[in-house]
Amino acid sequence: MGGPGGGAPEWSQDRGRREAVAMRLLRRIKTDVRARQNIETYTMAFILLLFAVVSVISDVVSEEVKWAAVLAGIGVLLYRATLPEQPRGGRDVLGDRADFDETPVPRLFDGVRDVRIFAPSAANLLSPYVCETLRTSVLQHQDARVRVVVLDPDRQDAVGIARRQLDESDDHQIQSLPVALGAVLERLGRMAGWKTPGKVEYRLFPYNPGFSLVLTDPEAWQGRAIVELHGAGRSTFARMHVDLTRERHERWYAYWVEQFDYLWETARQVEPTARVPEDS
Repeated sequence: MGGPGGGAPEWSQDRGRREAVAMRLLRRIKTDVRARQNIETYTMAFILLLFAVVSVISDVVSEEVKWAAVLAGIGVLLYRATLPEQPRGGRDVLGDRADFDETPVPRLFDGVRDVRIFAPSAANLLSPYVCETLRTSVLQHQDARVRVVVLDPDRQDAVGIARRQLDESDDHQIQSLPVALGAVLERLGRMAGWKTPGKVEYRLFPYNPGFSLVLTDPEAWQGRAIVELHGAGRSTFARMHVDLTRERHERWYAYWVEQFDYLWETARQVEPTARVPEDS
């Protein structure tokens, strides 16, 4: 029988929680194995588990072999204890613009079919080199899709505030946001006209929410979210970057995917223009 209000029995809820924990553990193991991390620990755990099962069902394993497995397991634990402790929070999660720039663009988009970008102007990301990389890699696949959201240039009040935040607060800024935004919009218009198997779309958002966002394959297990927090009064290259993956950071990864979905659904669609020849 169900509990008060027709809810599920407690044992069913406990089972669901145990299954969720088990699935997270399996995903973590799979991620570590792909990254070649903690391999010796997982190998020894598997061997000890195998010995434990065999010992329960039969006596085919000698005492010497059992003790050898136990001592090997202790040795692995001691080895792990001597490794330097990883910083809490992980350097693989937090960084600045320099950490992001260290990743070659072809590697960022390697094998990717779905790219989603939001930035006030996206000028730092959508350089001619990056656009060409997208054209020759991601967009060569029939089901590929590149979606970009930038500030709406017609919202001059919002652009002015964003310029004050992003340009005037950085003494080393070498480009003006309105000028950069205009150049990127022209570039996006040409990209939308490319005769590639994949598709490029872009929309215009009415204000700057204070972050930039890049998503790659957000619906796939290897999905990645890179978030840049703008802050105030700091150089572009000093801004915090958060690098999240779907497998390791489920909650906040899903949050940023939902953020882009909101931006895309509420942004203004751009009226289609005539297709621009690729050699123009």
